[in-house]
Amino acid sequence: MQRLTFVRYTVKPDQIAANEALSRAVFKEMRATAPKDVAYALFKKDADFVHLFVNFRADDSEAVTGLPSFKVYSKDVASRCAGPIEQIRLGLELVDSYGLHAVAARV
Repeated sequence: MQRLTFVRYTVKPDQIAANEALSRAVFKEMRATAPKDVAYALFKKDADFVHLFVNFRADDSEAVTGLPSFKVYSKDVASRCAGPIEQIRLGLELVDSYGLHAVAARV
């Protein structure tokens, strides 16, 4: 069973840069540690952030949530948000995919 996690929230206008910087630290650590069989992406439009995480091997999010940088990011995330955090976690079986692989935008 694979794990798919979708998280969406809006941050306070004065917290956009801080939230993005904390999120980027997670990606930096992931690139350095190269966890296997996972995909993780962050999308943003203005103050709206969407995180998408897929673990292709297990119904588990430890590959991301266990990282020290993620613990720093998540510690005060609710205080940076302008409203509730929508989080959906699903244990699913991947049937097929296209383009869902380790290619990420580099900025």
